[in-house]
Formats: sequence, C-alpha cells, structure tokens
Amino acid sequence: MATLTVWKFDTATGAQEALDKLADLSKQQLIQIQDAAVVSWPAGKKSPKTKNYGSMTGQGALSGAFWGMLFGLIFFVPFFGLAVGAAMGALAGKFADYGINDNFIKEVREKVTEGTSALFLLSANAVQDRVLAAFEGVNMELIASNLSAEQEAALREQFEA
Repeated sequence: MATLTVWKFDTATGAQEALDKLADLSKQQLIQIQDAAVVSWPAGKKSPKTKNYGSMTGQGALSGAFWGMLFGLIFFVPFFGLAVGAAMGALAGKFADYGINDNFIKEVREKVTEGTSALFLLSANAVQDRVLAAFEGVNMELIASNLSAEQEAALREQFEA
C-alpha cells in the first residue's frame, strides 16, 4: 500500500532538496517513490509554483490532472470566488479515497505560505530507519499523511528528536 505524505519546509527550496535526497535513497532501494510533486512559494511571489514529477519508478501512480486539481483546490480556489469554489467543492469528494479531506486542505493551505515549500510524496516500501537517518537535522514538518495514527506518531517523534 502506498503512503501519501505532505512535508513542509521553512525555505522555498527545501522540498526540492528533500526530493533529490529521496531520489538518491530510491536508487539504493531504501524507498519506492511512486509519485511526487513539489510546491515552492518564493518570498515576494503572489502564489506558489507547482511541479509534478510523476512516477520516479516508471509506473504512473497519480495523474498530472490529480495534482493540478489538488493544488487548485488548496492554493487557488480562495482567489477565484464562490462560483469556481463551488465547482471545486464537488471535486473535493474525489480526493477522499486518498485520505484528503477538508481538514487536510485547510491545514496545507494554512502552513504552506510565502517563503516555504512542500513535498507531496506517494511512496511505498520505505526502510524507515535508513530514510529517517538521511533526514536527521533537516528542519521539516509532517503536515498530513494517510499513515495509521501509531505510524504517524512514530514518524513525528523521529523528526522532532
């Protein structure tokens, strides 16, 4: 089963740097990256830049349309007004299968702001201790995941240590 996680970084380049590190770990077969997308919001910009990397394993997991709709729902609907907001609201139900609900959208919207970045990662088969060790000392925050409560607590504990 794939795990969807969203990591927030305090810099506009942190998410890309983390994805580069994960790509190296993937080459070592320490994690399987099924899909990834980066949101970067440089200081002084009105809105974030998004980039969908697609499958890094050769097998497509989520489409560009999925990421486009998700990022539209999170970052751009507040700017478009009620008409578009109502249409996007209908799409929000489609994200429930991925563990993406109104709380997820609200939390990401509140935390990923100007000067920050976020990594949206769909992964599997992570060798957790090795992956965590590779990110030791990196300042990041787990915003959301579809991990079990116990798994998420353990992961948060590791990164807060």
